Amino acid sequence: MKLGFNEATCMKRSNVETDLRECEKHGYDFIELRLDMLQDYLTRHTLDDLKEFFQTRHLKPYALNAIDYLNFQTISGWNEVKRLFLFACEVARAINNPYIIVCPTRSDEMLFKTEEDTFIDTIHNMRELADIAMEYGVKLALEPVGEKNRCCRSLRQAYEIVQELDMDHVGLTLDCFNFYLHDKCSDIEYIRKIPKEKLFVFHINDAEDHPLGILEHCHRVMPGDGCIPVKEICNILKEIGYDGIASIELFRKEYWNMEPGDVIRIAAHAVKPFL
Repeated sequence: MKLGFNEATCMKRSNVETDLRECEKHGYDFIELRLDMLQDYLTRHTLDDLKEFFQTRHLKPYALNAIDYLNFQTISGWNEVKRLFLFACEVARAINNPYIIVCPTRSDEMLFKTEEDTFIDTIHNMRELADIAMEYGVKLALEPVGEKNRCCRSLRQAYEIVQELDMDHVGLTLDCFNFYLHDKCSDIEYIRKIPKEKLFVFHINDAEDHPLGILEHCHRVMPGDGCIPVKEICNILKEIGYDGIASIELFRKEYWNMEPGDVIRIAAHAVKPFL
């Protein structure tokens, strides 16, 4: 697997320029750029500047994060989702970024949505985005998020949606923390059901040992420092032939308060043993 960095890990004290410099310095293969940080970057630079950086460095772009609130949108809300998605597609094409991550809606209303409701709505909305993405040569990676107030929480549920869509450029993002947040990895063997060609993005991270219901994204820690069976997950991925990105993605305030270069260096050392 290849060493990747997701900009959420340092986003409160960093910016695109800093993340690019430090990831290149510390031997990362790929970076996942955040759309909000990209918009900030483009107030000071052009897409040509970003394209030139990637053309002249080892570091390459991998996935843009993220198109959120995919489901059960109002007309105006869906128009806003598509506006951001078109921006992402334009950036992706310009810098040769292959994937855009798509996440399910989070709200208390999602607690009352059935799996069938979510399946039908997600199919409809993903198909509309996928048709647009095809015009730009971009692939979509649906990420199930384990929080109870998300409408697509499990890897199984997300994979069934991807199977139904049956499009070559639509696949999955597997995030260790979100996989654990759903049911503490009780269905870890389900990973073996995912064809490697449908697993587009892998987020590697770990978690403090808290009960479900208490555990939140701020409890993410470096892989190997928590209770998630990260090694077992990685071993299964290797067994199915996955050799794509293993991207560190954390939302921990402690790391946000540190110097970005220090976090990026520490993260590289933490992830490499799992590759």
